[in-house]
Order: sequence, then structure tokens, then C-alpha cells
Amino acid sequence: MATMGNISRRGLLGSAAAVAAAATAGAWGAGTARAASDGPRTAALWREFTAAPFTHPQIPFIGKAGYRGGAPLPRRAVRPFLADVLRYGAKPDGSADAAPAINRAIAAAGERGGGTVLIPEGTYRIDGIIHIGHSNVVVRGAGSGATKLYATRSLTEIIGAYGSRYGGDKSSWSWAGGLIWLCPEARWASLTDAIRAKAWPFEGWTGNRRDEWQTLATLAPARRGDRTVTVGSAKAAAELKPGRLVLLRLADDAGHTLLEHMAGDGAGAQAYVWDDKTKLTSYVPYEWPVRVTAVHGRRITLERPLPLDLRTEWDPRLTTLVTPLTGSGVEGLTLEAVETAQSPHLLDKGYNGVAFQCAYDCWVDDLTVRHVDNGFGLIGASACTLRRTKVEGRGSHHPYYCREGAHDNLIEDFTIEQRTVPAPAGTQLHGINVEGLSSYNVWAGGRMEMGTFDSHRGMPFANVRTDITVNNNGRHGGDASAGPLFGARFTHWNIRVTNGRAGLMRIDGLAPYSATVGVSEVTEFDQTDVPDFTGDLHSRLEAYGTPELVRPRNLHEAQRAWAR
Repeated sequence: MATMGNISRRGLLGSAAAVAAAATAGAWGAGTARAASDGPRTAALWREFTAAPFTHPQIPFIGKAGYRGGAPLPRRAVRPFLADVLRYGAKPDGSADAAPAINRAIAAAGERGGGTVLIPEGTYRIDGIIHIGHSNVVVRGAGSGATKLYATRSLTEIIGAYGSRYGGDKSSWSWAGGLIWLCPEARWASLTDAIRAKAWPFEGWTGNRRDEWQTLATLAPARRGDRTVTVGSAKAAAELKPGRLVLLRLADDAGHTLLEHMAGDGAGAQAYVWDDKTKLTSYVPYEWPVRVTAVHGRRITLERPLPLDLRTEWDPRLTTLVTPLTGSGVEGLTLEAVETAQSPHLLDKGYNGVAFQCAYDCWVDDLTVRHVDNGFGLIGASACTLRRTKVEGRGSHHPYYCREGAHDNLIEDFTIEQRTVPAPAGTQLHGINVEGLSSYNVWAGGRMEMGTFDSHRGMPFANVRTDITVNNNGRHGGDASAGPLFGARFTHWNIRVTNGRAGLMRIDGLAPYSATVGVSEVTEFDQTDVPDFTGDLHSRLEAYGTPELVRPRNLHEAQRAWAR
């Protein structure tokens, strides 16, 4: 798609309104429900989307989410080196700490440019963190029902207390870090050193103080959905080789028009008071990692369509980022923490499962976590796939969480099982979390026996939840200073709510420029929210009360097939 020139807000809204008005005859109308006897029908919004897939006003393009733009996970190692942890001293009977041996095997693979670390069937006690810090390293068990890592200590015991950079007595282990931690070697060292020094860090792609970047190229104005951008000079373009991972950086202006744009550019966003949302404004600049796929003169083609407009007032540029972790994964095992009582809200000790941090094109597959404070975390991670994952045991704070500018991730075929013990007083259950300007993430094909769709303020935008059965008994969190629950283009598609609770399921009355399609009939009770933005939200409601009839059933699968 060709790069566009300067775009006015009026022009953008005009084109969006034209698409939204093009409802297709023969499909459900806005806000209508159909009887089951009418049979399945293709949603009008799907037909609209296929006519304008990269610029639709309510539905984001997420057909390239996950590892390698939605490619199948690799079945063979990128490098032929094999390291069996038994040969490095690990004992499969739980009799000794196996973490040093497993980490030695991971290091051996990393030193050879990658490889596969095999953990045969058995139970392996780990008293420390399993850290994957080298690219192209795959840790592979014999299956989640055969290989178990039994974790005996929390991150607080292993590394130390982790306070919040925003102050107070909260524990950042409540939303960060994992007992299996995929994070590039240098970035992990800087993070853990800062935690031990009690210099609470930023956690994303540009270092502990967000200052570890250099400009590669300035960019001309462009439109959301464009894949080709124009850089400021031929010299800069010559440095941007195909395959290079770069960071798109967008800064806000004094009028907060970037934040308005993330919220849909509507009148409600323009009237919203942004200045006192200090936690939200600390998340800006928006940082989006992406690969360069082609260079033709000053024109650069990107792996994915632009997530937002590029406007001169936001100083759009491509920059460097910390050396990422790429092409690494964990497969076929269970991580079980020693069973302890769940901690009071925001005071987690860090019996956490798997964390991806500053990781790109990485994955987990066939992995269960049990008795954890927090299950699977995406922290400043992008283009990762979590497939066939499960959270079970005594109950978790965040079974899944996605924060600190995490983008383009895919969580598919996931399960949150009902807790095995009652929740202690003072604890909190969220569910599938997204926050911190995270965008274009997908949760698809899930079964949630507990939890909720935790839009945790910090104005995440353009995220999709689809083909999910949920017992909606969790609660969302988020500080008032983190701003709105939702930005623009949230989509909930084919959501089967087993307990009839509306909260964060039906979002046409909450989320601007959003789509609620095929959600069960629900009513408000327990935690109830009001919209953050005034006036017309420009949201869409279709096939309400009949998720079994909506087609396509899984929005991500349909978009992925369409994009091929």
C-alpha cells in the first residue's frame, strides 16, 4: 500500500464513518439479536472489514499477530546443536537443584548460536530461575504431562524485593518476572542489577531509563495500515537492511493528540483531561518493534502494517532498541511452584510462571503452570505466540498479563482452570490482562473457568478477544492515573459468558470505536464501569445474545486465512 501524505483529523474521521455506514444487506443490524433457529450467518462487520482491513474504524488488523507474522511454530531447531540436561548434571527425580545444570545446557546452546535443550521425562527441582538469554535456543520437555520443573523459591527469595517505580508499597513481582524468564542476556542483567540496587527500572525496549536508543531515520507522514514508509534521507535508508529489527517511536505533543488518536480521534477523546493521568503519560513515547522487509531508495517496507498514523507533530522516527531475544521458545513441560497461599493484592512474592521480556518472534507451546502468583507474562515483548498453555492450581493474580508496550502477540488455545482452593481474603483475580498502551494483541480459542477480560487501564488499544468461553467472575484493576480502560478498536467476537455477567464482556457502552460481536446476553452486576469518554463512542454491537450463530467463529483465524 502506498504511503499517504499529511492526513487531517477530519479526513480520517470522514473515511472511517463511510466504512462504518456500509452495513451489508442480509446480515445482523446494529444491536439486534437473532433466534437460534435462524442459523449461522456471516457478520456484517466481517464483510465491512474485508473491504477495508487495514483501516477499519472498529476492528483492528491482527491477521499477522504472533511468531513470524502468524507462521507455524518451528518443529525443528534452527541450529543442530542438542544439549540433554542429564549430561549437564540434572537429576530427574527431584533430589537436587537442577536449575544450574539446565542453565549450563542453555548457555552451551547459546554459545553455539542456538540449539535445542532437551529435558527428558521426570521431575526436576529448581531452586533458581531458568533464564533463556540467547536467541535461537529452544528448551523442550517430553510433554506437559511428562516433564515437570518443581520450583521451590520465589523471585523475592532469589533476586530480592521489587518495588514500584511509581512509589508505594506494591511488589512489582505482582506483574513482572518469571521462574522461566525469556529475556536477552544484557537486558536481563541490567534489570536484575537495578532491582537488587532498588533503582526500580522501566522494563521495555529502550533500557531502564528509556534512554538506550539512537535515531536511525526520521519518517514522512503516513497512514495507519500503510506498510511502506518514507525515510528522511537515502543515507539513512542505506542503514536499514531487510531483516533488521527497528523501533517505531512516536512522541506525544502538548495537546496530547497522539493519545487522542489512540482513542479514535473522536470528540470524547478531544474533551478528555489527559494532563493529570501521570502514569499513562509516562508510557509515552509509543514504541513499536518491527522488522524491515524491503528497501527501495528511501521507501522502507515493514513486516506489519502501521499501527497508527504518522504525523509530523509526533516526531515519527525509526530508532535502535536493546539487543532483542529472537527465535527462542519453551515447549512440552509443566512448571509447578511449591504450593503457598496466594498473597494479598499487589504483594506477590514472585512464584511466577513464564515471562517474555524484550523478546520478539519467540514462543511457548504445550506448557502448564501450577500454583503460581502470575502465569504467563508479556512485558515489552512483541510478535510472540503462546499456544496450548494452561494455568491451574491454587489460583493466580494475573493468569495472563500483557503490559509495558507489548504488541502483536498471539495467545491461542489457552485455559484458566478453576482454582483448587478458596481465594484467601484480600486477594484479587484478574484474568487475561492488557495495559500500558499495548496494542494488536490477540486472545483466541480460550476456556476461562474463572477470571475476566482485564483491561487494566493504561489505555491499551486495538486488541482482540475471540472464540472464548468465560465464567466472568474476576475484576479488572488499574490506577486512575493510568487513564482510560480502553483505546480505540477493541473487538470482542464470539464470547460465550457462562454466568451472564456483563462486566468487560459487552463493551459497546464502554470502549470507543469498538466492536462487540456475538457476545452472550449479559446483565450488569458486581464490578460495573462507566465510559471514560463522553458523547458518541462510535461503537458497534452485532449478533448480541447469539454467539453460536456468528460467522466467522474465530476472528483471528479468519483474518489469518484472509491475509495468506
